[in-house]
Amino acid sequence: MTSNARGNKPAASDRAPDLDVFNKSLSGNAPPIGLSPVLSALWWAKQGDWDAAHRIVMDHEGRDAAWVHAYLHRVEGDLGNAAYWYARAGQPADRGSLDAEWSAIVAELVRRAR
Repeated sequence: MTSNARGNKPAASDRAPDLDVFNKSLSGNAPPIGLSPVLSALWWAKQGDWDAAHRIVMDHEGRDAAWVHAYLHRVEGDLGNAAYWYARAGQPADRGSLDAEWSAIVAELVRRAR
């Protein structure tokens, strides 16, 4: 957990939700307020809104965005493009089920954000 400029930990409302809270949020109409862009993209992906998820990761750089981007192209069936994004993310290309990969990415990103 990182501290703010004053050296204080963020308030609970400023932190990423835990995995259970994130998963429960999937029954809502929109991702939780304050969710990171990459987790928001995964939220939209789970809702079946590939375009919304893709727009989010297209607007962000970094390894986490690249990892989600790779997953999205795998969902799309564009394995060549997915391979490019896995390499940018520094992640091995996943060969398991899409649901298992989604869950693994979410769990890792939530863990890092807490």
